[in-house]
This record gives sequence, structure tokens and C-alpha cells, in this order.
Amino acid sequence: MSRLPALRRAAVREWGPLVTAVRRGLAGRGVRALALTTGAVALTAAVQLTQNQAWGYRPVQNLGAVRAEDPLWLALLRTPLSLFVPALDLPVWGALAQILLVFGVAEVCLGRWRTLAVAYLATLAGTLYARIGIALGPEGFLGLPASDAQVVDTGPSAAVVGLAVYVCHQRRARFTGALVVLAMVVEVLVKDNLAGREHLAAIAAVLVLCRVREWRGRRRVQDLGAGGDGTRSGAPPMRSWNFRRGPAQRTSWW
Repeated sequence: MSRLPALRRAAVREWGPLVTAVRRGLAGRGVRALALTTGAVALTAAVQLTQNQAWGYRPVQNLGAVRAEDPLWLALLRTPLSLFVPALDLPVWGALAQILLVFGVAEVCLGRWRTLAVAYLATLAGTLYARIGIALGPEGFLGLPASDAQVVDTGPSAAVVGLAVYVCHQRRARFTGALVVLAMVVEVLVKDNLAGREHLAAIAAVLVLCRVREWRGRRRVQDLGAGGDGTRSGAPPMRSWNFRRGPAQRTSWW
């Protein structure tokens, strides 16, 4: 029983900022805070229903299925829709639940457009990695077999993984973020396939983005501390709206 207070404090430190941000976002905007998430879930379900029809499989493949053997320009055109094309060989309910949870939390914490941008970056990183890995060949470091060129990219799961890592980093849920990364590493060790490798590529791209965000934040603090607010005097910069942030106000696009 003596461990319960310590575990509770650890849970509050880990998830407190995240839970607070979600609660405030939903209280302030209601269901409007989940407009992107609702649309993503509906679109993924519609795509799944369509591609399981005899008449719908080919159109979905032509519009949203990305393979490394495709010309790069065609893959880039298909990548936005590929975020919402679930794998045919996996239960769609799992993908819908992941999108609902992760996209929902991300949309409330990050905002609609930043959520979409991070999701697209993660998906694009996996798509580009597949081409690089196949070019390196199975003998090369991080290489892939040539047969993977015909495998459809991972779909929404790379976006889900990337968003989860980004939100955990932003809200300082470091242990949870580390668990997500560890789970993806274990996935590759247990079943080394293209999807698992693309998940790791998505995580790598998002971690780079997080480091850039931290670097920009440190530079901004250093500039303000050195009088880099545009004033010529050595006096501290005037307080402005930047220092009166509300809970929902962001400091930058990222």
C-alpha cells in the first residue's frame, strides 16, 4: 500500500499535463475540437468498406496505395490519401480505435493543422525510407529486399505512431513516448517487415522534428535574454503577450 502514493505521483507527473490539456481543450471547444479526428475515422472506415468491394478495390489502389516501385511523383500524389487506407489483412477496428485515440489527443493538444502536418511527415518518412532501403539492398545497413518494392506502405499506422511520439514529447510524457518507441523496435525484432521498418522511420523523422523544436525554443529564450527583441538597450525586454500565454496558446507552428 505504501507504494500507491509514489505510483500516483509518478502517474501525475507523466500524464498530468496531457490529461489537463485534453480536458481543457474539450471543455473549451467541445466536439469541434475533434473535427479532424471524426473526419479521419469516417474516411478510413469508408475507404475500408470501398476497397473490400469488387468495384472499389482498384480505385482505392489507384488513389491511395503507395508502393516503392511506383514513380516518386505518383507516390507523392497518393501519400495524402494513403494515411487513411488501412491494411487489408488486419482488422479495421484496430486502426479506427488507434486513429480515434491518437488523432483525437493530438488534435486537442496540437491543433488541427499541426496534427495533420505531423501525421503527413511521419507517413512521408516511411514512404521515402522504403525507396532508400530497397536501393541499399538486403545486405546494406537498413536495407530492404527488392520484393518489398511491391508491398503497399503502412497506411495510417505510421501517422499514428509518429503523432503519439510527438505528443508525448511535447507534453513531457517521456516514459510513455519511450514505451511507444520500444514497442516499435520489438515489433521489428519479432517480425521484421516493411511496415515495422516504416514505423521506425516515422519515429526517427518525428524525433528530428522534436529536436528542431527544442533548438528553436532555446534560441528564442537566448535571444530574449540577450535583448534580441529588437531593442538596442541592455535592459530586459518588455513583457508582451508572449509572456502571458493561456493554456491553449501555442508558441510556434511546431
